[in-house]
Amino acid sequence: MLEHLAYIIFSGFIIGVFISAPMGPIGMLVIQRTLSKGRTAALYTGVGAALSDLLYCLLSGLGLSLVTDFIESNKAILQIVGSLVLIIYGIYLFRNNPTQTIPRPAETPTNYWRDFATGFLFTFSNPLILFFIIGLFARFNFMDSNYVYYHYIAGYLAIIAGALTWWFLITYFVDKVRGRFNMRTLWVLNRAIAGVLIGMALFGTVHAIQNLVP
Repeated sequence: MLEHLAYIIFSGFIIGVFISAPMGPIGMLVIQRTLSKGRTAALYTGVGAALSDLLYCLLSGLGLSLVTDFIESNKAILQIVGSLVLIIYGIYLFRNNPTQTIPRPAETPTNYWRDFATGFLFTFSNPLILFFIIGLFARFNFMDSNYVYYHYIAGYLAIIAGALTWWFLITYFVDKVRGRFNMRTLWVLNRAIAGVLIGMALFGTVHAIQNLVP
């Protein structure tokens, strides 16, 4: 039993890291916020993303076949909706000058709950991650018949711990090099991130439309 507990904690931690590690839109958002708003705001964004990932892990673990079937049958539509959200945010980010939005802490306090909410919603708007999680669960044999309830409690806690560890490390390293960025570099990086987001969203939209057209 202790071997099972140790394994599910280990596999859960690795799954949490693997889910968070791909540098998709949420990863770029966390980097952008680390540079423009500070590490705390970025960490709140990462926590929101981690909780969204945990929710999808719970759905996968509970074996909600109806959810899986719905996502599979509406994959293209969901991808288009998610891409439109990214395009709108990318346009906002492109037009926004981060050098004008770096306030002094005493003057304009950051709304960390808004950062948390956007991190959660950005991650939750990509339900296709459910299939990635299912693949990870299968790879690490996370849903073993020998496990009982406390194994899964420990496993899911390990998943959230792995995800939070990833965001902690990313924000730490980005924050360490932020001193090398001047105001113009930050502005250019902000536009570059916006361009990547819009490009990814346009690619996803085109791909989804191609899947819709017979």
